[in-house]
Amino acid sequence: MLKKRKIKRGIMLILDLFIIVGLLCFDQYTKKLAILYLKDSPAYVLIDGTLELQYLENRGSAFGMLQNQKFFILFVGIVFLMVILFFLFRLPEKRKFVIVHILLSMVIAGGLGNMLDRFRFDYVVDFISFILINYPIFNVADIYIVVATVSLFLLFLFVYKESDLEFLKFKQNRYREVK
Repeated sequence: MLKKRKIKRGIMLILDLFIIVGLLCFDQYTKKLAILYLKDSPAYVLIDGTLELQYLENRGSAFGMLQNQKFFILFVGIVFLMVILFFLFRLPEKRKFVIVHILLSMVIAGGLGNMLDRFRFDYVVDFISFILINYPIFNVADIYIVVATVSLFLLFLFVYKESDLEFLKFKQNRYREVK
C-alpha cells in the first residue's frame, strides 16, 4: 500500500514538472517574440482602445514597485518558490487535489519565468497592455500567477473544508480527546 502511494505521488510530481516546464517554455517563447518584434517599435494594437502589445523592461516587481532591487526581488522570489514547493510536496494524493497541483505548478512556472528574466537580463520582459483600464503592462508568467492565485483562493474559500486541509498542519494531534 505504501509503495502504491509513493508511485502515485511520484507520478503527480512528474506531471507537475511537465506542466512547469511546458508553461515556462511558452512564457519564454512569448518573451522572445516580444523582444524580436516589439522592442524599439510602437505598440501593436490588437483591439483598439482595449488591448495592445507594447514592449517594456520592468526592473521592479509587481506594478513596477521596488525598482532596481534585483537581489531583493530574487531573494523574495526564491523564498516564495521554496514555500510553494513545500506545500506541493505535502499535498495528498487524492483526486480532489489534482487541481491544486496544477495551480501550484502554474504559480511556480510564472515565478520561474520572471526570475529567469531577472537572471538573464536584469529586468522582466513585459508586453501585454490592457489599456482600457490603464492596467500596468504584464506578461504570460504574470497571467499564470494571477489566475492560479485567484483560483487557489476561491478553492480554499469555497470548495475545501477544514478537514481537507489537515495536511497543512505541522504537527498532527496524536492525542485526541475521547468522547
